[in-house]
Amino acid sequence: MAHRYFPHTPDDIKAMLGRCGVESLADLYADVPEALRLKEPYRLPASMTEKEVRDFFRALERKNRELTCFAGGGFYDHYAPAVIPSIISRSEFLTAYTPYQPEVSQGTLQYIFEYQTMMTELTGLEVSNASMYDGTTATAEAMMMAVAASRKRNRVLISATVSPQVKEVVRTYATYHGVEIDEIAEENGVTSRADFEAKLSAGAPVAGVIVASPNYYGIVEDYTGWADTCHAAKALLIMNCVAADLAVLRTPGEWGADIAAGDAQSLGMPLSFGGPYLGFLCSTKALIRKMPGRIVGATTDAEGRRVFVLTLQAREQHIRRDKATSNICSNQGLMALYATLYMGLLGANGLREVCEQGAAGARYLAAGLEATGKMRLKYPSQPWLNEFVMTCDFSVDTLIERSVAAGLLPGIKLSESDILIAVTEMQTRADMDRLIEIVKES
Repeated sequence: MAHRYFPHTPDDIKAMLGRCGVESLADLYADVPEALRLKEPYRLPASMTEKEVRDFFRALERKNRELTCFAGGGFYDHYAPAVIPSIISRSEFLTAYTPYQPEVSQGTLQYIFEYQTMMTELTGLEVSNASMYDGTTATAEAMMMAVAASRKRNRVLISATVSPQVKEVVRTYATYHGVEIDEIAEENGVTSRADFEAKLSAGAPVAGVIVASPNYYGIVEDYTGWADTCHAAKALLIMNCVAADLAVLRTPGEWGADIAAGDAQSLGMPLSFGGPYLGFLCSTKALIRKMPGRIVGATTDAEGRRVFVLTLQAREQHIRRDKATSNICSNQGLMALYATLYMGLLGANGLREVCEQGAAGARYLAAGLEATGKMRLKYPSQPWLNEFVMTCDFSVDTLIERSVAAGLLPGIKLSESDILIAVTEMQTRADMDRLIEIVKES
């Protein structure tokens, strides 16, 4: 077993204290008021041998139930090639921090540059940062970009079909930045064009409009002409996207969007009980100075060799913090490397194949569930890729309870009778047939 960390020895501690010019560890905390210092030992359990520790955690591990996951809602179960965890566990990647010094950080800078390049190709936009915490905060930062670009406008429209989590985070940001959020109504599972145009032309001027592709219900909405309508009103069009789906869907750039944001978790990252995730943020070149987060650029050194450097750093929290574009940006370098490896290993054809397998499986499952006579598509006239909403003739809670007992997580409950189901390359026909049988028996 490889040990990545060993505690300091007494001699190590003594040497470091001497270097700091103090006699003891307590001297390091001399500025901490006495009233705040711990007066007794930590209440820790009795010590255990190494074997006892391993046995303890194995016992905890056995309590976990690994379910076949048909839940999506913005986060998807995808397979990642084994080489990815092997590479990212290397010490030069696993422990790397922000590459402030380009002279010794060319490897880190290069893969961030490659990540940015791949994300611009995936979104059809000109620039990408590297990167944000997750898709919700990335979308909220996109909202702030639109407000900053408009200068005097502080009203933003957001579609009702955007993920509830994204909408809540956007509203949180808006509350503390003096931004007014107005929601565009949905109609038959898609954003109402009539309500969009009405709200864009009425009330205070709009800085930006946020829509989703696919939307929360898995529907691929038609945004033909939306960018032109936004631009005519001097507003920016922001698209919240599922990164992997952009391999087969029309890109935000093709729709004429100004900003694309979302989560890159779908690029092979394990669900892992809620993280870590990776927010992506891309835009047109005109908005590059309003974009938060680090950007890596390519240049040449004094000898004419191609090299990589951080650029536009004045936006960052480590320089001119009070004037930074955003003070919660994170490099998220390890996850950016993860996405880069995934996209690089699969390539354009592999990414497309993953989407096609998910789409084929989703249609097989949807047809099988409808054939039971107990479930039906809620939005049968709308196009979708690999995620869909089914309406049940029985309680969704009952379906979830019976499915979990059989080792399946059937989807996300939307209401007492509606459930959101997603299929990727990870679920087999046998898994889908098991879910269909459970519905038959419900």
